[in-house]
Amino acid sequence: MSNSSLQRAQQWRRLHRRLVAALLTSSSLVSQCWLMQTAQAQTTAYCQLPNEAITQKENLRIGALKGNTDSDKRYKALVKQHADYLRQCRSRTWPNTQSIWLRLYPCDARSGGIDDILDRLVNRGYNQVNVEVFYDGQVLLPMSDNQTAWPSVVRTPGTDKIDLLAQIIQKGRERGMRVYAWMYTMNFGYSYAQRSGRQGMLARNGRGETSVTYVPDGSQVFVDPYNMQAKTDYYQLVQAVLKRRPDGILFDYIRYPRGTGSDSVAARVEDLWIYSEAAKQALYDRALNRKGRELIQRYISKGSINASDLASVNQLYPDEATPLWQGRTPSAADSLASLQWQLWQLSVAHAAQGILDFLNLATVPAKRAGIKAGAVFFPDGNQAVGQVGYDSRLQPWDRFSSSLEWYPMSYGVCGNTRCIDDLVKRVVSRASPGTQVIPVLAGDWGRSVSNRPALEVQMRALRQEVPQIDSVSHFAYSWQDPGSDRDRKFCRLD
Repeated sequence: MSNSSLQRAQQWRRLHRRLVAALLTSSSLVSQCWLMQTAQAQTTAYCQLPNEAITQKENLRIGALKGNTDSDKRYKALVKQHADYLRQCRSRTWPNTQSIWLRLYPCDARSGGIDDILDRLVNRGYNQVNVEVFYDGQVLLPMSDNQTAWPSVVRTPGTDKIDLLAQIIQKGRERGMRVYAWMYTMNFGYSYAQRSGRQGMLARNGRGETSVTYVPDGSQVFVDPYNMQAKTDYYQLVQAVLKRRPDGILFDYIRYPRGTGSDSVAARVEDLWIYSEAAKQALYDRALNRKGRELIQRYISKGSINASDLASVNQLYPDEATPLWQGRTPSAADSLASLQWQLWQLSVAHAAQGILDFLNLATVPAKRAGIKAGAVFFPDGNQAVGQVGYDSRLQPWDRFSSSLEWYPMSYGVCGNTRCIDDLVKRVVSRASPGTQVIPVLAGDWGRSVSNRPALEVQMRALRQEVPQIDSVSHFAYSWQDPGSDRDRKFCRLD
């Protein structure tokens, strides 16, 4: 190619980029139509905006923050234009919903802070953001309107009325995004364990441990899902969050803690988190006669039963033929070993049912408010291990309601996409017809992270392997923009 030809080609490319940027800022009908026709060529396959439009919007945002009224007016107009584009693009681009997981920090209360984050997400084609509203024992509610059992995330003096959740819901919708509230569920956080009168609400195993000491870093405090006070505290928290009317609410940590090494498997009754008073009483109440109750109590207290226990129970209640409890069908062929196995299965089912009941209760306020609810889980969190063991998280996601949105955390690490796709396919194969499965992929655009392929590589493979999926989420903003996340996390809100 001659120098003159090369120069003309370069000039054309520069002109083309300027036209695209101008198009994304124009409000004319002609420009809108042209945008729809050429968007696929001017952005990536995932509705991401070109650099020219991103730069212009950021410059206008900064100008508006400095008090420039013209910049403010143009910035708001551009935000609306990008919102319109995002809605149009996502309606005809796979996946129709592309969401991202986001944690807010106190410094996001600074002027323009929420705008900055949301603009970055729109630039990358996200039309839903899952905002963490309850994590690490604190809640994203203003101090002036926080009657829950947890402290507010923003609690710097003079910030008592700042409502980051309400702000991001409003500003997200202005940008064409849905905003979901994302919450820890059975993990109540360290601050809860320090509250007066709350120690009895914590889940305990048969060795007298709570998750405070069981989890190596001490960061997780799991509650007994059968405890009434814990259920009441959480129900009130959900109600307070839903007052802000998010587009949906997502429940995470719907499980028990997972230990390390051998503790990652529950193979004996002492491994189960059913030794808090409320959980034990609920288990005893599953007995259908006195023999059954006595045998359950002995099994829980000793970890096993023997022939002497059976003889003693028969002597105590000679008028009852056989021990009975929920789900048990007695047989003349039942042996001591058979009874012991049935008691183990009863105990595991009891632990899992506590999780299901807690989740069902948590979703009640959302159903009453007509707000979508979803469950976040590990696809391998419900697996049997060996002859008698189970993954210690005991996460019975395959029994979650099909009316919920399912968010399987498909974080497989094998250097390629196969193990990730296998996790998603495992969930899809077990989901009832009509269940909306929205995989959670971990990583970043354009680069491999922690031996996981780039997000676009994962996306292409997922679309090919599980074509019925039309919504995907990405964990997390902190992975994609670690510098921004770090600055926001450690800055001081003065």
